[in-house]
Amino acid sequence: MLDLRLIREQPQRVKSALVALNTDAPIDEILALDTRRRALLTEVEALKAERNEGSKLVNRTKDAAARQPLIDNLRGLGDQIAHLDQQAKAADTRLAELLLTVPNLPAPEVPVGPDESHNVVVAEEGTKPSFAFAPKPHWELAEALGIIEFERATKVSGARFYALVGDGARLQRALIAWMLDLHRERHGYTEIAPPYLVTEQSLFGTGQLPKFRDTQFQTTAGDHWLIPTAEVPLTNLYRDEILDAAQLPIYHTAYTACFRREQFSGGRDVRGIKRSYQFDKVEMVKFVHPDESATEFRRLIEEASDILRLLGLPFRLLQICTGDLSFTAANKVDLEVWAAGAEEWLEVSSCATFLDFQARRANIRFRPADVGRPQFVHTLNGSGLALPRTVIALLEHYQLEDGTIAVPEVLRAYLGGQETIGVQPPLGPPRPPSA
Repeated sequence: MLDLRLIREQPQRVKSALVALNTDAPIDEILALDTRRRALLTEVEALKAERNEGSKLVNRTKDAAARQPLIDNLRGLGDQIAHLDQQAKAADTRLAELLLTVPNLPAPEVPVGPDESHNVVVAEEGTKPSFAFAPKPHWELAEALGIIEFERATKVSGARFYALVGDGARLQRALIAWMLDLHRERHGYTEIAPPYLVTEQSLFGTGQLPKFRDTQFQTTAGDHWLIPTAEVPLTNLYRDEILDAAQLPIYHTAYTACFRREQFSGGRDVRGIKRSYQFDKVEMVKFVHPDESATEFRRLIEEASDILRLLGLPFRLLQICTGDLSFTAANKVDLEVWAAGAEEWLEVSSCATFLDFQARRANIRFRPADVGRPQFVHTLNGSGLALPRTVIALLEHYQLEDGTIAVPEVLRAYLGGQETIGVQPPLGPPRPPSA
């Protein structure tokens, strides 16, 4: 959430930023409501001062006949104050609702552009593999090896779901364990196993609500929501808390399943496991001092990049422009890995800095070392990494001519020393129910 004072004092800056973001927000309505709210509060304070003086006058007046009109006037003032207080509270509520619809402002260094076509490749690492054979996309490899089951998963859950089988499931589990260990041992994160169900307040805190309500999965009872990312429970661990400056920075990492009700276009873009309503991800979340925010953003990108370097996968860094920036981010850099079979770049991580935007929504503050007024922390998060597309890149990059998959060296210990993934024992042919 933006600081209301920023909107009040620099409305044109905010409006210009919205143009750059290729979006809009009710800034004029917010300004008008803020003006009315402050006028109501001023009027209430004036009436309260008048009532206080009237009370003193009543106490000094001994004549009963003279006191009664004064008392009647005090009652009238009380009714006016109650009425205006009600209006002020209604204005407060509406103002809070409107402020939740205003996106974060882009950092000055974010390139201006209307959409994703204006994102900028700022770095590229690694070498794309060359094959002595025609490389296959992951869905063909997976079908031949029997490591991903599409038809039975669709029977269980409907379209856009899949099941990993045998070494496919083991490969993903190895990736998760290895990435968590790397973030914990090398990058200094504390591992958390958070809930997958959260309250509505938690989704408001990180900015998924109210804007992205249609892409969230809500329980039938309506009391809880499935998490779209571990960012939500990890960030809200400190909601409504005041931390000590000495606690910062705080780094948390977590593996969770993620659930998003997104609309998928047909065709090549949704083949295989590239897009699904449920996917696994290892997440990194940081709570930092504002003075260290820029440094921590660069470090976050490096920590996500470490994963791809160690896996030996070619990747690139994509600076996101204003028109493609997320609702909550002030700056965002995506990491895209090269999928050698499908011959396309796949996003496996989005590293974002939110400055104090999420902290204001979730009311997460810290007390400075000089014991001054509490300040809002800065929050950052990044995927470290998203599993389906990392698995895709591994399968396609490390495929061998015989159709098997070489296991990257860093993962072999997590697979009991296994060096290749071959054809899995069949689950059994689908059979109709017996008569």
